[in-house]
Amino acid sequence: MAGFFQRVFSLGSAEAHSIVDKLEDPVKMTEQGIRELKSDLEKAMQSFAEVKATQIRAQRDMEKNKNESLDWERKAMSLLQQGQSGKLVMEDADRLAKEALSRKEESGKRFLLAKNLNDNQSNAVGKLQKNIESLKSKIQQYENELTTLKARSKTAQATTKINKQLSSVDPKGTIQMLERMKQKVDEEEALAQAYGDIASINHTIDDEINQALLSDSSSSNSSQSSDLEALKAKMGIK
Repeated sequence: MAGFFQRVFSLGSAEAHSIVDKLEDPVKMTEQGIRELKSDLEKAMQSFAEVKATQIRAQRDMEKNKNESLDWERKAMSLLQQGQSGKLVMEDADRLAKEALSRKEESGKRFLLAKNLNDNQSNAVGKLQKNIESLKSKIQQYENELTTLKARSKTAQATTKINKQLSSVDPKGTIQMLERMKQKVDEEEALAQAYGDIASINHTIDDEINQALLSDSSSSNSSQSSDLEALKAKMGIK
């Protein structure tokens, strides 16, 4: 999977897009790729710990054998000094000093072996650490890019859905429907006004008839009242 990421992110834009387009689910595949990279990182960390532990042991062995070598040299010198001072027979002092120097040589050999191992492991530790840092950086980079791509994907999907809905709308048909509705409303309003005018006309005719009858009745009553007053005046009735 690490190789897959290298191909996707290292290829040209058109080729990378072609690979991504062929994936069943690019987001899930990318997430799976990052999980596998993290698994690789975990394995690399284990290897790093093992190499580091070997390097630490080699360094300790190197220090130990170095100290032992120096110690055997001091013992050889002490033996020779005792031989010179007469505390030991010179032949015994020489024999024991030679044995101490032999031990020193053995410690020196072990020191060199430990030093070579320490040097090799130190180089391996440095390379592994560099690779681990690089892998961590790539994982972080891919996770950041995946977060951005997820957000862009959601936005693109939402935009596509809205645009698809808008593209299915028939503006011409909608305008025609509104025009037909407007025409119908105009017709209904005109019809309502017509009925209102008819009602107003009928009401006016009825009022005129009633008013005419009322006026005639008022005139008759007025005429009768005048005649009555004239008759009372003729008879001297107040």
